[in-house]
Amino acid sequence: MPRVLYQRDGRIARITLNRPEALNAIDAELPGELEDAVGRANADANVHVIVLSGAGRAFCAGYDLAAYAQAAGSNAAVQEMPWDPMKDYAFMSRITEQFTSLFRSHRPVIAKIHGHAVAGGSDIALCCDLIVMAEDARIGYMPARVWGCPTTAMWVYRLGPEKAKRMLLTGDTVDGREAERRGLVLKAVPELDDRVDKLAARMASVPVNQLMMQKLMINQALENMGLRSTQMIATIFDGITRHTPEGMAFKRRAEAVGWKEAVRERDLGTYDWTADKKINPE
Repeated sequence: MPRVLYQRDGRIARITLNRPEALNAIDAELPGELEDAVGRANADANVHVIVLSGAGRAFCAGYDLAAYAQAAGSNAAVQEMPWDPMKDYAFMSRITEQFTSLFRSHRPVIAKIHGHAVAGGSDIALCCDLIVMAEDARIGYMPARVWGCPTTAMWVYRLGPEKAKRMLLTGDTVDGREAERRGLVLKAVPELDDRVDKLAARMASVPVNQLMMQKLMINQALENMGLRSTQMIATIFDGITRHTPEGMAFKRRAEAVGWKEAVRERDLGTYDWTADKKINPE
C-alpha cells in the first residue's frame, strides 16, 4: 500500500499521508513518497495549491517507534556504540530534505491538521506554508524531553525564540486554539474540511507565477535568517540525542516495556533517563 496518496482536484493537489493503522507514523518509505508527491504537484501546470492531510484518526503521530525504538538492536536511527555522527547525519539530513520539499515547493502548501501532529509529524506540518487545525487537534514535539531534536527547526521561525523555548524545553503539546493564540498556526476551526477547502479555492484563483513569487520572496527572508544552517545543526543534534547515555536508556526502556510505555514515562516526567530508573517507583 502506498504511504502517500496523490489526487488532483481541479487546481488543487491533495496529498494524503496514508498509514492510518499507525496514525501515519513515519517509516522508511513515507518521507520519500511525500517528496515524490510534492514533485508531482510542482510538475503539473494545472496545480496551483497543495493541501496536505492525514488519513484516519491523525495527521501524523511522528516516527514509527515500534520500528526505531522498540525493535531490539541497532537500526538506521540507532547505531551500535561507538557511533558515527556523520553516518547518522547523512541518514537524517536526507529525511529533513524530504520534509522540507514542502517548504521549497513552488506551489503553496496548506497543512490540514486533525488528531495529532506531533514529534516528527510536527516537523512535516511546520514545513507547510499555512496550517489550519481542528480546534481539538494537538501539536508539539515531545521528543525534546529525550531522544529528539526537531530537524527542520521551524519552531523558532514561527514562534520566535522565547515561545519556541517554552515548547521545546518542556516537550508540551497544545491544542489548535492555543496553537493559534501563540501564532504557531494560521487558524483553529470547528469545521476543518470546509475552511481548508475555501482557503485553497481562494488561493487557487491566483496565477501560479504570482503564488510562486510571493512564496519565494517570503522564504528567502527565512533563508537570510539562517534557516538552512540552523537545520544542519538541528539534524546533527537530533542524532546526538539518540546516542547520548539518556537516549540509549530510552531505547533500552522501549525494548523492555514497549514504546508506548516508554513514551508515557517520558511525557509524564516519571523516569530519570540519566539514572535509568523510575523517579517515583511504585
